[in-house]
Amino acid sequence: MTTVTLNLDTVELTDEQFYRLCQMNRDWQFERTAKGEIIIMSPVGGVSGNREAGLIGLVWIWNQQTQLGRVFSSSTIFRLPNNGDRSPDAAWVSLERWSALTEEQQEKFPPICPDFVIELRSRTDSLRPLQEKMQEYLNSGLRLGWLINPQDGQVEIYRAASEVEIVQFPVSLSGEDVLPGFVLNLPMV
Repeated sequence: MTTVTLNLDTVELTDEQFYRLCQMNRDWQFERTAKGEIIIMSPVGGVSGNREAGLIGLVWIWNQQTQLGRVFSSSTIFRLPNNGDRSPDAAWVSLERWSALTEEQQEKFPPICPDFVIELRSRTDSLRPLQEKMQEYLNSGLRLGWLINPQDGQVEIYRAASEVEIVQFPVSLSGEDVLPGFVLNLPMV
């Protein structure tokens, strides 16, 4: 499975046109980079799907206990403030920031960068596009992000105004001040 990237040099879709494209093709999962490239995401296999579900579940359980925000799956497209329409494998937005959006903004592609994201590299993913995606989140206001890379047995930790930190498995990741009290022990995935 691979990601197909279409570079539409002669056509630039408006936000509304991109939203309609996604709505008219619900069997396909699209993203749009900050450069305007349309990406058709391939479905994940069983191992990656199970790992992703586990990660979302752990963040969801933590959030149920704290009630500090909202948790989102990889089916959610966020319209990032610095361009791009991206779908992290798992995402969390603080309740204060989520509540500041209108009902219509919450219903469509929320025009907000999550406070926290997880991207999980599957066996067929190239690392560089995922790193570029993480940088797009940082450029748009991400506070904390984890790029989990089981193939290389490591995690890249992205923080606002910091260099990327790379840690090797086994590792215990902290949600820091973004997800207070949240801990992820790897390799759980």
